[in-house]
Amino acid sequence: MTRALILAAGLGTRLGSLSDERPKPMLPVCDLPLIRYAVALLAGHGVRELAINLHHRGELIEAELGDGSALGVNIRYSRETTILGTGGGIRRIADFLTDGGREPFLVVNGKILIDVDLTEVLARHRATGASATMVVRETPDAANWGAIEVAGDGRVTRIIGTGTPGAHVCMFTGVHVLSPQLVARLPPEGESDSIRQAYLPALTDGERIEGYLYDGYFHEHSTPARYLQGNWNALDGRARLRHPPGPLTGADATARVDPTAQLRPPYRLSAGASIGRNAIVGPHVVVGKDAEIAPDLRLERVVLWPGARCDRSLTDAIVTPRGVFTLGETDGR
Repeated sequence: MTRALILAAGLGTRLGSLSDERPKPMLPVCDLPLIRYAVALLAGHGVRELAINLHHRGELIEAELGDGSALGVNIRYSRETTILGTGGGIRRIADFLTDGGREPFLVVNGKILIDVDLTEVLARHRATGASATMVVRETPDAANWGAIEVAGDGRVTRIIGTGTPGAHVCMFTGVHVLSPQLVARLPPEGESDSIRQAYLPALTDGERIEGYLYDGYFHEHSTPARYLQGNWNALDGRARLRHPPGPLTGADATARVDPTAQLRPPYRLSAGASIGRNAIVGPHVVVGKDAEIAPDLRLERVVLWPGARCDRSLTDAIVTPRGVFTLGETDGR
């Protein structure tokens, strides 16, 4: 049985004050938290036994997902009182993830949207006997992300400057399969980094690390601008997902729209959303659960979080229950 870890313990510092309200994996895209997309992806490929590591505002993730039974999975939580990093978080629950050192497992970063075929990635990993298989994307700005170079036969030859040049210069998506022997390289306790303290030594020692080249939809949401763009991608249909966690466009049957209001697609109105009289909403507007748009407003490229109320016309903004965050401002509250 293949198990998986969703990484969800980061601080989200590049989100500014938005991260005070929600951890990054709880950012709503089309009013569905990012972590729900990760769970849906894994469940869609038959992975039912999941672990999630928690730190900053982890209680919100637990409240959202519970034990996972409502989503068709079983979830256990690894609560980190101090952040253990991508390596330490894995090593802490390695016995569960590897089923006692017998099986490889998947890792998915909780801040991304991706539609990779995990079944195929796992099959490639087993067929090659690799210590790890990294899902990578060939991109011109790979160096900005920490370049991963892959040979024509799929073998990773260079990781962030260590190793030999490869035919494909890629970025790492944050999705990978790890075998027990790679995990064993991590320090048994404390904070560690999976790339520097496991991948690089394995590469230097000649172990096979596979690079799975992926060219489908991928987006990460680490800044307010990237977060908003992720919503627009989903509304526009560019986020083609075979296993979405729910509807991405249109209006929920319980949304309340005044007859004089105008809705300009694409948009998403979630359950209990309310649109006041003469409001013009869209294109590119998400109105979260029980969120409200006051009368006579014009909104374009705006995301309202659940329970938020918007009282002024806005463009390129995020409205939360605590206030308004506009792009170009350090903190628009």
